[in-house]
Amino acid sequence: MELAQVRLLVGDFTACYRFYADVLGLKPQSGATDGPYEKFSPTTGSAGIALQDRAMMAEVLGELGDHATGHRSLVVLRVDDLDAYCERLAERGAALLHGPAPLTDRMRVAHLKDPEGNLVELQEWLLLRG
Repeated sequence: MELAQVRLLVGDFTACYRFYADVLGLKPQSGATDGPYEKFSPTTGSAGIALQDRAMMAEVLGELGDHATGHRSLVVLRVDDLDAYCERLAERGAALLHGPAPLTDRMRVAHLKDPEGNLVELQEWLLLRG
């Protein structure tokens, strides 16, 4: 078994596309800015995040409804230099909810939300700093 991707069901596809591509700096697979689907990849690693139009999936699984309620996901991305990355995010218009700050003695984190309210955690692993 292989994890192919984590897929987020979103209502405002275009806003979420811009967030993952332009704010977080992930690479889109096809450039489908209006959806209904797009996969994003970081510069390293094989994991991916995909967006899918929520209304399209609701046609398949009617129980989804039009809107999600509550926090249903936490996307976690590791970065080498959390402070520098957060500065770049601020320059791109992102608002941090928390951090950068220590989470444990081995990790620093920062949190923000995408346009749909999905939580994004940025991690800097202190053990990898050398």
